Amino acid sequence: MSNQSTPLNESQVKKFIPGIIWFFLVLLLICLPASVIPPEVSLLNVTYFDKWIHASLFTVLSFLFIYPVAKLPIANKAKKSTAIKIVISVCIWGLATEFIQKYFIPDRSFDIFDWLADSFGGVIAYIWCRLKYLN
Repeated sequence: MSNQSTPLNESQVKKFIPGIIWFFLVLLLICLPASVIPPEVSLLNVTYFDKWIHASLFTVLSFLFIYPVAKLPIANKAKKSTAIKIVISVCIWGLATEFIQKYFIPDRSFDIFDWLADSFGGVIAYIWCRLKYLN
């Protein structure tokens, strides 16, 4: 077996489009100023509800990139390695979004627990995909 990687074909690349779209949707959501969110949204006042939103958004983000990798015709070891790199990238992205909110978005701030929830979401997606698709 060769160590050289082969480029993805068009149908394989298209499988990453949902992840790319979700990435930009998450970016859009984190860029919303707090003043845009109506105060009467009662679920946001539930303790830790926003953490579950963060975890969910980043679980989906990780899954939408790991799943297409799991379906690639490459060695399982390479799939697992790539999935771990995706989770690390998602965790870094979650941290970056907190800094974006702190420095660039009005009425938003850095919250380490939001980042932990983002990272938790990435790990949950990895565990799920590892159990279901990366055996």
